[in-house]
Amino acid sequence: MAYPPPGQPTQDPLWPFFSHVAGADGQIDADELQRCLTQSGISGSYQPFSKETCVIMINMLDRDFSGQMGFTEFKELWGVLNQWKTTFMTFDRDRSGTVEPHELQQALTTFGYRLSPQALAGVVRRFSTNSKIGFDQFVGLCVKLRLATTQFQARDTQRNGTATFAYDDFIQVVMSA
Repeated sequence: MAYPPPGQPTQDPLWPFFSHVAGADGQIDADELQRCLTQSGISGSYQPFSKETCVIMINMLDRDFSGQMGFTEFKELWGVLNQWKTTFMTFDRDRSGTVEPHELQQALTTFGYRLSPQALAGVVRRFSTNSKIGFDQFVGLCVKLRLATTQFQARDTQRNGTATFAYDDFIQVVMSA
């Protein structure tokens, strides 16, 4: 059985769940993450997370580029997922299991994102079905938006909302987000 990282108390309520899922290697891959999130019920009455969403969630926190996450990353993901779920539920006012573009814009604004109507339309085209975004797609969108924003901010050295990218750098950013 894997042990918690140094300085991580074994009484952390997430540790038993993580260690059961991670097994002896102490890491969770996309398949394990998909199974554990489905079993945990974190998606509530919404559709379970797709494997694609699990892969991008791991990529968001995969600082050593192993394609897996350890306990610290899992704990961070758990907290972020709960925040995203609360926000999604707040804006899914009709409890349809989806948010519509105007609800999505309000949800993203609560996270500090101010997208132009054109950018929002592009996000909706990419992540919606019939202009409705389910929880799985919402999480995927939030992960990609967070990754893209982090990459952009690292290059916006003047903090004026503009950045310069070399083509190769741009491709790496687009492919990682």
